[in-house]
Amino acid sequence: MKYQSKKKALLLLADGTIFYGKSVGDKEGTAFGEVCFNTGMTGYQEIFTDPSYFGQLMVTTNAHIGNYGTQEEEVESDSIKIAGLICKNFSYEYSRPIADLSLQEFLGNNNLFAISDVDTRALVSYIRDNGAMNAVISTRINDIEALKQELKKVPSMEGLELASKVSTKDPYFYGDKNATYKIAALDIGIKKNILRNLAKRDAYIKVYPYNASFEEMSAWNPDAFFISNGPGDPEPLKDAIKVAKEIINTDKPLFGICLGHQVIALANGVSTYKMHNGHRGINHPILNLITGKGEITSQNHGFAINREETEANPNLEITHVHLNDKTVAGIRMKDKDVFSVQYHPEASPGPHDADYLFDDFFGLIEKTSKQLAKV
Repeated sequence: MKYQSKKKALLLLADGTIFYGKSVGDKEGTAFGEVCFNTGMTGYQEIFTDPSYFGQLMVTTNAHIGNYGTQEEEVESDSIKIAGLICKNFSYEYSRPIADLSLQEFLGNNNLFAISDVDTRALVSYIRDNGAMNAVISTRINDIEALKQELKKVPSMEGLELASKVSTKDPYFYGDKNATYKIAALDIGIKKNILRNLAKRDAYIKVYPYNASFEEMSAWNPDAFFISNGPGDPEPLKDAIKVAKEIINTDKPLFGICLGHQVIALANGVSTYKMHNGHRGINHPILNLITGKGEITSQNHGFAINREETEANPNLEITHVHLNDKTVAGIRMKDKDVFSVQYHPEASPGPHDADYLFDDFFGLIEKTSKQLAKV
């Protein structure tokens, strides 16, 4: 059955600003979260299922959403992780032959409330000027005062620990058990494509819950460690920060992506801060300070590490910077095989600009393995 979105809906921001639209599929609903926007022209299914977006109301800046449907292989986790969707034009029909479902069916299967016909150009401009903030989308357009009171009870993303909401409950394995290398991965919101990129480089991965101890992870005797991406504020992740410190004290390689990058920075005494509206899109320009080359990257983060503290830290070197605002996009330790980036090489928007980061990781693993073999 084809629907035309017609039930009136609204987006209410925490500062009282209201944008009007219509509910997708003519459904009633209400959803709360921090409102943010992604500038990607494609990849909406990957965005919606990325654990890093847990608890956020996603504004898509592309004018048309849903026109190529959804495909089972293009998910980054076992379910939709965004709290709600806000878009301009929602496509109920799709044209891609390999699609499994329409986007409407996909959202419906995941019980996600979405609104369309919103002036997303004006909305994104407003968020850019006033910053990311909590919001609510709802069909309760005549209940604004009650929605305002409910919205006040929604916790701020700053100080909010969300890794426990998206992490695996129990350890699990990924890849070929006969692979050359073993990698212990701390799941604080890991994406499936990260695991694919590790596995295709001849690694067998054991994925551990967000609160796993270093003793648990090291008992498997891995060749290296990985700390994943994920949602929320990094500073409350005391267990993960402790694990990162203990890994750093070993002589084994450690690689961190996004939230994992922030955890590694915190383990080195560098603080983090909430950004005005964050970086979310697939066209963010990065400069590799080691090679002098530029990279087109996929980014999804609302927090960043303190640049001044990083520059002053004698154990750290800044390896990458964001060319738009000069924020730190990558670091490495000077005397350890430890490095991290504030973007997603597995998302491949370049498409291959950042693939080398996985290769660099495996180069360190191979080097360390040969050194240990000589002992």
